[in-house]
Amino acid sequence: MRLVLFTFPVAIAIGFVLGGRLGNLGGTTFRHGWAGLAGVALQFLPIGGTPGYLALVASLLLLLFVSSVNWKLPGFLLVLVGLWMNFLVIVVNEGMPVTREAVIASGQADTLEDLESNGGTKHHLATSDDDLLFLADRIAVPAPVRQAVSVGDIVAYVGAMWFVIEGMRRRSTRDLESDLSVAGASA
Repeated sequence: MRLVLFTFPVAIAIGFVLGGRLGNLGGTTFRHGWAGLAGVALQFLPIGGTPGYLALVASLLLLLFVSSVNWKLPGFLLVLVGLWMNFLVIVVNEGMPVTREAVIASGQADTLEDLESNGGTKHHLATSDDDLLFLADRIAVPAPVRQAVSVGDIVAYVGAMWFVIEGMRRRSTRDLESDLSVAGASA
């Protein structure tokens, strides 16, 4: 989740560089945003064990729902694909496996003990018993982010960045009306 704190400011900066405005993003028709907010909120619940795992699955189901009803928006097909990748590896392994190498390389070695004793909740240290490890949190993102991420995370974040950038670049109705009135006045 810490990656969000870096990807969205970068997407907004790119949107501005490409001539976009944040106000244009606000004019985007986004369906069932409440479900997306609920899905994100579930990931922050400080619970472990089976309830933590069930909250994670419910979170992903809500996010998959929101992504599927908004799939025609820029970037949301990528968000949907990334979320499905994460959902698959989490359901198969009853939690997201995280590789030891990614934890250490991302500067989070102090969390290894917690991951080893976590026993299948939201995240757990990957073992030979886990399946689909190519979809696990195995990519190290060093400081200042300090996080292990999955291929699904990267795909979803790229999609979300695309949505922000294109949403900022989208011309508002007011801009289009202004262009039409200028064109009409010069004719």
